[in-house]
Amino acid sequence: MFTGLVSDVGEVRHAEKHGDTHLVISTHYDVAAMDVGASVACAGVCLTIVDKGGAKDRWFAVTASGETVSKTTIGRWKAGDPVNLERPLRVGDEFGGHIVTGHIDGVAEVAGIAAEGESVRMTFQAPAPLARFIAQKGSIALDGVSLTVNEADGARFGVNIIPHTAKVTTFGRLKVGARVNLEVDPLARYVARLAKG
Repeated sequence: MFTGLVSDVGEVRHAEKHGDTHLVISTHYDVAAMDVGASVACAGVCLTIVDKGGAKDRWFAVTASGETVSKTTIGRWKAGDPVNLERPLRVGDEFGGHIVTGHIDGVAEVAGIAAEGESVRMTFQAPAPLARFIAQKGSIALDGVSLTVNEADGARFGVNIIPHTAKVTTFGRLKVGARVNLEVDPLARYVARLAKG
């Protein structure tokens, strides 16, 4: 489980597809404290660490299955791409953001970017089937970042990106047309399921 509070921006060092998609990601994390078999959120996608480097050569490797690639932006990743990273929540950690599982629901596209005071208002277009899970003042995770939905109109919704978020995540580099991993609030998913009876 994650909270959507990004704690590092890593970089894709190597991406290769043979059967599954294999990635090596550079990080500022202390990889000695990261176990092989542990989870890490990479642009919001919960992946398993399958290998790692040493203290001086900080990297970890993950494998993404075909199912994961089909629901995320991972198939487009290439060497040099920045990646929002978050390690899993531990019992006793401060709980900020909102509950984020790392199970991506689909890919959204940046439809508009406009300055709003010191912040930036970003508008996204989500896949139509996900529209019913996105509500004004609800939570959403985009590329692993916990955000509040400012407005929602069908499958289009907007969020505010404050300067701090733009600086410590990949959001400061997004442009119109960019694609991001989208995870709806798990509570919205369960409420919709219950409402169906």
